[in-house]
Amino acid sequence: MKKIINRAKAPTPKFFKVFRTIGLALATVGGTILTAPITLPAIVLTVGGYVTVVGGVLTAMSQLTTTDDNE
Repeated sequence: MKKIINRAKAPTPKFFKVFRTIGLALATVGGTILTAPITLPAIVLTVGGYVTVVGGVLTAMSQLTTTDDNE
C-alpha cells in the first residue's frame, strides 16, 4: 500500500498528464450525463456510464505512472 501512495505522489510524465486531464474530462461528462435532470434514453445513460468508467480508469492509470526507474 505504501508503494502505491509513493507512486501517486511521484512526478507524472507530461504525456500522462495530458491523459489524466482527458480522463478527468471524460469522467465529468459521463457524470453530467448520468445526473441530468431530464429523462434521457437508456442508450444515452448506458454510454454515460461507460464514459465515466473509462475516464476514471484513464485518470487513475495516468496518475500512477512515474518516471522513477527504481519502482
